[in-house]
Amino acid sequence: MKRLLLALLACAAARPGAHAGDDAGTQPFSVTIEPKGLHEECLELQAGEKRNYNWRADGPVDFNIHYHAGSDVFYPVKRERMRGDGGTFTAGKVTQHYCWMWSAHDKPVKVEGRIESK
Repeated sequence: MKRLLLALLACAAARPGAHAGDDAGTQPFSVTIEPKGLHEECLELQAGEKRNYNWRADGPVDFNIHYHAGSDVFYPVKRERMRGDGGTFTAGKVTQHYCWMWSAHDKPVKVEGRIESK
């Protein structure tokens, strides 16, 4: 619960450059996440829209794809202590603002990847 609250606060306080735009093409990123910190790449997906994604990290991170509905947070994808992942994400039945999120543990972690239209 504490971690979720920190993530929500970080979302609210995130600097403008921390979120990907709604560009229909590839959205590459490279970021170093500080200990106990997080990074998000967010965009709006239409119902049923697909996005290919892949990423790698030089240390373990918790990874998820989530969206907010009122005060609730839903996690269609959620994985712990990963060093990389990829695949095709398909949005649900309703248009939502989805966020790909990485959370570091006790050490800084460099994460690089891309989110692209299908």
